[in-house]
Amino acid sequence: MTMAPHYEDPELTRPIFKATRLLQEELSSNLAMPEFNHLSMGMTNDYHQAIAEGSTMVRVGSAIFGSRYQ
Repeated sequence: MTMAPHYEDPELTRPIFKATRLLQEELSSNLAMPEFNHLSMGMTNDYHQAIAEGSTMVRVGSAIFGSRYQ
């Protein structure tokens, strides 16, 4: 699971998600651990970038329920 820092420009999260995906690929193939086949990355602000980098699960609570800081 990866939660990137909140940036006004969500594209800044892309390298963080890419690094997580590369780590998952290394664990899955190089260490013969195929059970690492899910990536939980991204939240409402950056889920597009997370999905583009391979996320299979995202957290979009504030998109559904609104901000908790109102």
